[in-house]
Amino acid sequence: MRIAIIGGGIAGLAAAYELEKARRAGAAVEYTLFEERPRLGGSLASEVVGGAVLERGPDSFLTEKPAAAELCRELGLGGELIPSNDAARKTYIVTRNRLVALPDGLMFLVPTKLVPTAMTRLFSVRTKMRMALELLHPPRPNNGDESVAALVERHFGREAVDRLADPLLSGIYGGDATQLSAQTVLPRLVEMETKYGSLTRGMLAAHRKMRALAKTSSKTQNGGGAIFTALRGGMGQLVDAITARLNAASVCTATPVSGIEKTAQGWNVQAGGVTEVFDALIMAASAWAAGALLMPVDAVLGAELSSIPYSSSITVNLVYDERKIGTLPEGFGFLVPAVEGRAMLACTFAHRKFLGRTPPGKVVFRAFLGGMKRTDLLAESDEALVEVVRREMREILGAKTIGAEIEPEFAQVTRWRRAMAQYAVGHKALMQQVNARVMVLPGLRLVGNAYDGIGVPDCIRLGRRAARELLASSS
Repeated sequence: MRIAIIGGGIAGLAAAYELEKARRAGAAVEYTLFEERPRLGGSLASEVVGGAVLERGPDSFLTEKPAAAELCRELGLGGELIPSNDAARKTYIVTRNRLVALPDGLMFLVPTKLVPTAMTRLFSVRTKMRMALELLHPPRPNNGDESVAALVERHFGREAVDRLADPLLSGIYGGDATQLSAQTVLPRLVEMETKYGSLTRGMLAAHRKMRALAKTSSKTQNGGGAIFTALRGGMGQLVDAITARLNAASVCTATPVSGIEKTAQGWNVQAGGVTEVFDALIMAASAWAAGALLMPVDAVLGAELSSIPYSSSITVNLVYDERKIGTLPEGFGFLVPAVEGRAMLACTFAHRKFLGRTPPGKVVFRAFLGGMKRTDLLAESDEALVEVVRREMREILGAKTIGAEIEPEFAQVTRWRRAMAQYAVGHKALMQQVNARVMVLPGLRLVGNAYDGIGVPDCIRLGRRAARELLASSS
């Protein structure tokens, strides 16, 4: 069986790894991975500068999703897995140029402790009263999909959308709460509303179950119960480890696919001026790129994939001498609501989030810009973007902390154009339609962050599953 993989991001690499493992075990399988860029890994890209690990893309993955840690262990990277420094975890929301800590007891978007919520400066008295009365919400039938903003506003008011939902989701998706699907992005909250009415009562019930389960089960192996897990030398370690396992002759970088065709014999893939015939095809490119390639095969499927929106983002890493800056607030960093009118979406104090990845005496700030609302920033020069970040950090943290005269020792700017899929309202129904079209195209599999989870573990899970399904179908 010959299988083509289009796209060398982590989903495509995971699929290739699974096929290579089967090939070495004696399975009658060949594969070719096509990647248009000169390097593999997609948005997983790390660099070590002066002993500091700088991540251009994702810096970690959710511990509770096992696929990434399992693959790391298979690759011999188990000893490189490190947990997030949750003992120091504290996140702030920028509110009128001031850092306001997220109140204790906040479980994602839902306040579960009365006193901290009442005392926080994050919300007005009116919003706090609405949060208290939210406990009286009656159960509501699930009448179809709606935006995250609509769900949150119905329970906690518009200020909760602006000050909480929008910055939190922007930090994860680079998206807009008024566009993101509640059914897909927050399925647990939708279920809680149907069962309990009040999201607060639903979250408290879920928390009680989690605590009971924690008493009877051991902590996860890879993160010791930490929320995030990373690799000591950067997420690029995972890319390098997979690449080292692959058959070099089966990997074609700097080779964009120009066209595909479905025939009675299988799939014709045109790349580098050559057409090859494959029995199956794993499409691991972005949905918009996959849609363009599949349009001649199935116009409806191509249009559906092309309709999935994407956001762009910019990552700016700044390295400072710790002795030259003032005292930073505690915690991992801060989120910036869109209503603040700033270019920055968030800033992580990377040297605190994962210990041991930054040399003593160095500070690493990881700022995020762009998103759905500020695509104009992509056109700015690296120098201009660095200055924007430095200015906004002075205004937020104070000139005494990081004055204009304090230059970073190193600055790194990375642009990710149309890299993050957005699960817009109606995404679940769209995926049902997409899957129905794929079912009638033998040998086709779609993997990546546009379908069933945006994180690194989701992409790995989907990539490996696609490879296993195709292997099973040929046996």
